[in-house]
Amino acid sequence: MEGFNIENAVLDIPRLYTAIAEWSACMVFIALLPKRLHSAKMAVFSTMALIIQIFFLIYTTKVSAAFLWILCMVMAVTFMVGHILSVCRTGWRDAVYCGLQAFVLAEFMASLEWQIHVFYTLDRPTFQGVWKGLLFALPFYGGVCLLYWCLLHRQKMSVEALNIHKNELWPVLLIVVIIFTFSNMSFINEYVSFITPFTSTYSEEIATIRTMVDLSGVAMMFAHYILRCEVRAHQELDTMQQILQSQYQQYEQSRESIELINYKYHDLKHQIEFLRSEKDPEKRNAYLNRMEEEIRQYEAQNKTGNKVLDTILTSKTMSCQQCGISLNCVADGSLLDFIDVIDLCSILGNALDNAIEYEKTITGEEKRLIHVAIFAQKEFLIMRFENYFEGELELNEGLPASSKKEKEFHGYGLKSIRYTVKKYSGAVNVSVQDNWFELKILIPIPENRKGIL
Repeated sequence: MEGFNIENAVLDIPRLYTAIAEWSACMVFIALLPKRLHSAKMAVFSTMALIIQIFFLIYTTKVSAAFLWILCMVMAVTFMVGHILSVCRTGWRDAVYCGLQAFVLAEFMASLEWQIHVFYTLDRPTFQGVWKGLLFALPFYGGVCLLYWCLLHRQKMSVEALNIHKNELWPVLLIVVIIFTFSNMSFINEYVSFITPFTSTYSEEIATIRTMVDLSGVAMMFAHYILRCEVRAHQELDTMQQILQSQYQQYEQSRESIELINYKYHDLKHQIEFLRSEKDPEKRNAYLNRMEEEIRQYEAQNKTGNKVLDTILTSKTMSCQQCGISLNCVADGSLLDFIDVIDLCSILGNALDNAIEYEKTITGEEKRLIHVAIFAQKEFLIMRFENYFEGELELNEGLPASSKKEKEFHGYGLKSIRYTVKKYSGAVNVSVQDNWFELKILIPIPENRKGIL
């Protein structure tokens, strides 16, 4: 290729290569995030996105003004974000976060690959040329993208809802601006003459600076993501611990209240029996019958064999009566004795609270139904919570997606249940069938408790 030498080649990455690198980096994140489109439609749309990216970058190759060149790069990033947002079921902040990471990854891939390409083909005219160079560039991009995908997948990006906050997005944007500025400062120097400690006039040095700065950017982006995951994990753990404690406190309050009510009930019961022994008019008997019926609803009638379950069921039954919800329970409470009181409060309290909260939204009291079953089957403890359900169920990480606006602050009830159940090597399953939402919990019964089966 005429004029192919180290001075004029190492700096000029073909725009075709840059476009393919940017598209490949986007596909790393698209492969991890939940999809908005089916496979065939996504393939067609992504192919069109690649064609548009190539056309745009090649069309703007001759842009020489520094300002216009930077504007072109901003538009290229915008295309990348749009590509991710169009094919993935995610919010705009998540798409921007992933698009910025993809841009830095693409800059590094394109720079490193072209530097290696020029170094090894300088004295080999047979291998020179943009199209021939793709035989090396494509496998190289594929390898780097696969490696980065593995790193992100190991951090469970594919099973985690990002829900990027604005205070998490600004640091990433700042990193991208700094990395892009330092990696391209020497190129801008061609158009705006100034000397800094971070620029060079030698092409090989410029290319090396660009590659190393972009590598630093990729490392910083990945480190930011890991730090973000750790912070989120600590916040989530703290929140679930608070939920555990809150459910236990509710249980203690309910237990004390129900015990007091039961004492009062028995006292009144004795008073009524005493009054019945007197010769009173029929109206008094009718009044006493009505009085006994009214206070009977406050007696703790749940006798399952487990005091924690009895207390929670009685408390939730009272809540259901106030809201016109029918709560039915068939449970062998003796099966729950191996579960810690706080953990049991978390599982039962959160499961019933979620069901009651949803049933309150159902129009028509005849549909407000909750069924609870606790039994043993094949050496497993099974807890099944069912409630009438209308609409479509959208799952996120195996659990129902929150319908509330600030989703990152909700949905911890079921997460807390899953977290608690995992402590006992159990599993949680959520499903909807024939207008019934089912939360099913399976926990292996310990060896020392299998004698109760």
